[in-house]
Amino acid sequence: MPAESLSPPPSAHDGVLRARPFAGRALLGSEISVLFRRRRTWAMLAALAAIPILIAVVVRLSEGPEPGRGPAFLASITQNGLFVSLTALTVSIPLFLPLTIGVVAGDTIAGEANLGTLRYLLVAPAGRVRLLLVKYAGAAVFCLVATLTVVTTGALIGAALFPIGPVALLSGTTVSFGGYAVRLLLLALYVTMSLLGLSAIGLFISTLTSVPVGAMAATAALAAVSQILGALPQLEWMHPWLFTHYWFDFGDLLRDPIAWQSFGDNALLQLGYMAVFGALAYGRFSTKDILT
Repeated sequence: MPAESLSPPPSAHDGVLRARPFAGRALLGSEISVLFRRRRTWAMLAALAAIPILIAVVVRLSEGPEPGRGPAFLASITQNGLFVSLTALTVSIPLFLPLTIGVVAGDTIAGEANLGTLRYLLVAPAGRVRLLLVKYAGAAVFCLVATLTVVTTGALIGAALFPIGPVALLSGTTVSFGGYAVRLLLLALYVTMSLLGLSAIGLFISTLTSVPVGAMAATAALAAVSQILGALPQLEWMHPWLFTHYWFDFGDLLRDPIAWQSFGDNALLQLGYMAVFGALAYGRFSTKDILT
């Protein structure tokens, strides 16, 4: 008997197993495509891009801010336009980035339920777990794109309106444009990572309602509440547990050598929020009746 005849014939189950990874990639591609085809998404990215542009234009048309006044790095823009990105990030992190992330994360499940398309997305081989993962991955991609929009626009408008050159770090050493560009990418990754916990919270809230506006507002409001709690010295024992605790510690990436402690602590904190609220989202979504 030929050796090849000893192999069992392929079954329909094998075909499903081979199709599932492809189905997951196709679903993720579709989710990202739909997300970035929406006018709302581009409007939010345009609003984020307007922040560094507005900062650079105002500084250019004025006599320059006094040292020690205004957002961090603002007084350094006139000496080096590359500091526009840092100033824009500092301005965007407390309100504008959480607001846009809240819109995207809060719309993940609630938006589909509101449109009546959720039940169709759950048709095999998608499934509820895969749909949750894909929705969260789409929100994470938006976090990265939103942060890169602020950083990239700030660098471009800064180079257009101000002189650029070697950058003096917080530790006093100077790095070239190339070395600073690498640090800007690290800053974008740090801020993106900082927003992943908020995205997980938004995903969970989105499974609780079919009204996306409510989920969006609740997610953005929780970001504001966490920052307020983090500013109260009476609640200092709580601060390390707040998902916003390390949001402004990206300055450690502007030292030579780079101080990675806050990066690691922030990653661990955000992973904790992702695990907890991801589990809560799964627990809620896996038992939720999908009627529309």
